[in-house]
Amino acid sequence: MERSLSMELVRVTEAAALSSARWMGRGKKDEADDAATSAMRKVFDTIPMQGTVVIGEGEMDEAPMLYIGEKLGTGSGPLVDVAVDPLEGTNIVAQGTWNALAVIAIADRKNLLHAPDMYMKKIAVGPEAVGKVDIRKSVKENLQAVAKAKGKEVADLVATVLDRPRHQKLIQEIREAGARIKLISDGDVAAAINTAFDDTGVDILFGIGGAPEGVLAAVALKCLGGEIQGQLIPSNTEEQERCMKMGISDLNKVFYMNDFCSGDDAIFAATGVTDGELLKGVQFKGSKATTQTVVMRAKSGTVRFIDGQHSLVKKPNLVMQPE
Repeated sequence: MERSLSMELVRVTEAAALSSARWMGRGKKDEADDAATSAMRKVFDTIPMQGTVVIGEGEMDEAPMLYIGEKLGTGSGPLVDVAVDPLEGTNIVAQGTWNALAVIAIADRKNLLHAPDMYMKKIAVGPEAVGKVDIRKSVKENLQAVAKAKGKEVADLVATVLDRPRHQKLIQEIREAGARIKLISDGDVAAAINTAFDDTGVDILFGIGGAPEGVLAAVALKCLGGEIQGQLIPSNTEEQERCMKMGISDLNKVFYMNDFCSGDDAIFAATGVTDGELLKGVQFKGSKATTQTVVMRAKSGTVRFIDGQHSLVKKPNLVMQPE
């Protein structure tokens, strides 16, 4: 995979963020998502790659663009799997709260898990705690292991959990173990990534979220040297049958990093739409806009934070077409 794709992907997430940020705080999550998806799809047409969407906006009959199986790129260049979430946190943008992102991950063809659109139980940690956690163990045991790995007391740890009724027992167990909790309304990709950066103040992610988001988080953590584990949680017979068709006969199967993203290379890019612990959101002022993006590559271990300033006059449609 060519390293120049890193900067190309930044252009894609920047466009999605700029477009969807116009809807921040306006209470219209579908409009925000549509804006991000349209902008992202438009810029993909200029990227020199042969991409296939494996994590996207849904099946072909469910989404007009960025659907699973759609071909992306100019038709020349490396063969890659593409995982996208044009707007991770549609409710976040609608409400004007924290940590909405425009997200892309790519890897060499057939190296990304084609995760079904269902729930997944997850645990994620940063580099210091790699190899120390086990999704099959108790919350208390995992917290103790992370505290020991990071040279902290359990009481010093912060666990991130989606604020959902299904997590009531999990939240109780974390509190009984003595750790602190940061409840989030949405956006568990951002929450997983935050475990790999000390400045965010987050040590571990627990809980049940979307399986596709687990793949995106896994690529980021692979680049950062972190870890995620997951178990699919089908909620009905149809979802159980989907697992069977994927060859997953054991519904207790644990997915590890190499299951989510195999091979030694992958690229992840995310641009902030609203402000978060890691990235600033889009800011508009007259004919200018600013963005902040993180882009990383697993093979080199390089992590870049990129501040962009954009002319909305010279690039009104967010894409500079080649002359």
